[in-house]
Amino acid sequence: MDSRQLCMSFFIFFFLVLAKEGRAQGADRIFDIRKFGAIGDGKSDSSKAIQDAFASACNAAGGRSRIVVPLGTFVVKSAVFNGPCKGWIEFSVGGIIKALAGPVNDDGWVVFRHIDGLAITGNGKFDGLGQSAWNFNNCKKNPNCRDLPTSIQLEFIENSVVSGISSLNSKYFHIKILQSNSITIDGVGITAPENSPNADGIHISNSQNIRILNSIISTGDDCVSMGAGSTNILVYNVTCGPGHGISIGSLGKYDNEADVNGITVDKCTLSGTSNGLRIKTWPSDVQMTAYNITFNDVVMDNTYNPIIIDQQYCSSKGCDQSRSSSVQIKDVWFKNIRGTSKSQSAVNIQCSRRFPCYDINFSNINLLYGGPDGKTKKELEEKFCVGVMALIEKLKSQSLPNNFNLEN
Repeated sequence: MDSRQLCMSFFIFFFLVLAKEGRAQGADRIFDIRKFGAIGDGKSDSSKAIQDAFASACNAAGGRSRIVVPLGTFVVKSAVFNGPCKGWIEFSVGGIIKALAGPVNDDGWVVFRHIDGLAITGNGKFDGLGQSAWNFNNCKKNPNCRDLPTSIQLEFIENSVVSGISSLNSKYFHIKILQSNSITIDGVGITAPENSPNADGIHISNSQNIRILNSIISTGDDCVSMGAGSTNILVYNVTCGPGHGISIGSLGKYDNEADVNGITVDKCTLSGTSNGLRIKTWPSDVQMTAYNITFNDVVMDNTYNPIIIDQQYCSSKGCDQSRSSSVQIKDVWFKNIRGTSKSQSAVNIQCSRRFPCYDINFSNINLLYGGPDGKTKKELEEKFCVGVMALIEKLKSQSLPNNFNLEN
């Protein structure tokens, strides 16, 4: 790990050690949601009880406050936890927090806002019951649709940790991070079937210094997606699949989007995903830049479209494919990418006609076509070589700058 990763790992360790020592010394204030009326029978609505427990913990002066969700299944219609708080907050989940069935149209299901010093910990689960609502997701056909709720939403959160928990079957995104700084997500499990619509594992936008570490994500959309304003993001040792891979974008869809800068994806595995490492931008007049991006040491296991830059991305009605993207993509490295591609086009670069890609680099790319029709190894390698030559010719035809580098 580099120095940034080591610093963040130390932060997680220090935070959790403090919490453990505090409990051993009786320093933590414990707020068991059952004492506020929560019933873990899988039927009773515990929304008010869990919010009352948080309010009491948040208003406790100084020290650390620990909210406990014990064993049991606690139904929560929606819960919004607003800070700022007077001390550190630990939200410890040992049981199951379960959503209501059906297409609840709230912005978020469990929402944390304006908290500096939050730890969401435990081996418990957030069950979004997404299977009861996915049929109501019509956003690809209806540009005026209303999104289903995100399972766990972090807004204006700083210096915080999410560790150990699981998110199951979210109605929309599993975890969304907005307008936040210095958050580490470590060792979480995210699970939904590959046909779950818009069920991104972790989505980040307008946030900086975010670390996603040592996690397993299986879902129906991007395992990790980084939108506009994502700065200094590390995705490290994440296993993804099924899903749509690890994506930056889509960018340029909305006015006044902030630049994307300092993205590192390192030591990850993508297995059976419909895309691999992807940068996608919308065909529009919105000008912004995505730069200083590194994808390194990534294993592809039977992955469609392992490496993609798509500057004509259009996932729903309401975009004009005749327009060209105004997003400048530059200073990008794909290094040490290896494994098997389920598509013959292992590297697919479609840059903007208006703002051509600049300083895109490939080093030590070793992707073999593992087609479905039982080709011999020699035939597979020949097909892949043909695909690489076609890519090079395509890059030449796009009149890209000379510093579009292919090494090894």
